[in-house]
Amino acid sequence: MTGAAEAYRHCEQVMRSRARNFSYGLRLLPGPKRRALSAVYAFARRIDDIADGAGTPHDRLAALAAARQTLEAAARAAHDGGDGADGHVGHGGDGDGRPDLVLVALRDAAGRYPVPLAAFAELIDGCAADVRGTSYATLGELVGYCRCVAGSVGRLSLGVFGTDDHETATPLADALGVALQLTNILRDLREDRLQGRVYLPAEDLARFGCTLDVDGHGRFTDPPDRLAALVRFEAARARDWFAAGMRLLPMLDGRSAACTAAMAGIYRRLLERIVADPDAALTARLSLPGWEKAAVAARALAGAAR
Repeated sequence: MTGAAEAYRHCEQVMRSRARNFSYGLRLLPGPKRRALSAVYAFARRIDDIADGAGTPHDRLAALAAARQTLEAAARAAHDGGDGADGHVGHGGDGDGRPDLVLVALRDAAGRYPVPLAAFAELIDGCAADVRGTSYATLGELVGYCRCVAGSVGRLSLGVFGTDDHETATPLADALGVALQLTNILRDLREDRLQGRVYLPAEDLARFGCTLDVDGHGRFTDPPDRLAALVRFEAARARDWFAAGMRLLPMLDGRSAACTAAMAGIYRRLLERIVADPDAALTARLSLPGWEKAAVAARALAGAAR
């Protein structure tokens, strides 16, 4: 039988290698919460990888449906407290009899914290929309998508962080997720377009006279000044979502607040870099150097200690 310790080690390795922005914040948490959130993010990463992976859209949608069944079985096992601690839950194994380490860890985490596992179903819904190539006519439609793919993770994280006022804190965690996702969309605008995905609302494209069409070299054909204005317009919206989401911090314990502040701080820095030079963001995927991410995390921890 595979133990939870081994499963958590696997999830933490996934975090370090696949979700580096988030890993800087997770390092600020005490061990039990850090391990639980690693399990949450490892399963979220798995869902993302299915949506972005190889295979036909039909195959990827079928894989997402299988992940949904796996999740439902894991949620039932965690709720009932029955067997399945070895990870053999529904489709939880990896097909050769070995336990699914991510599910082992996730089920253990859900037994220790009130993690709303049903929120993963929303993440699956959002990733299915990605596979189908869904586009968005209005801001409201885009925000709905962001709530699925990122607000859901905010709510899952809140289950691990804990709060005395869950009813008030939940929409704030959701808002922070929306802010992070809008930042991701701006960071990945060109990369997504080359994969046939356009997330910005059609009403905004029309407002700024942009199409987001690309030429044979993968360069946007819209006038650069219009594109820059569009990017800054969307960035202002992301700032508003950050302002709303950061109201969550006083509702968390110090270390959880530091973790959240570090994650949000890294993305806010990235957003400001995009705003400062939209042309650079439209030609290459921007990121912060490791030292800058570490500095943001250190400041977040120092602020929590005051």
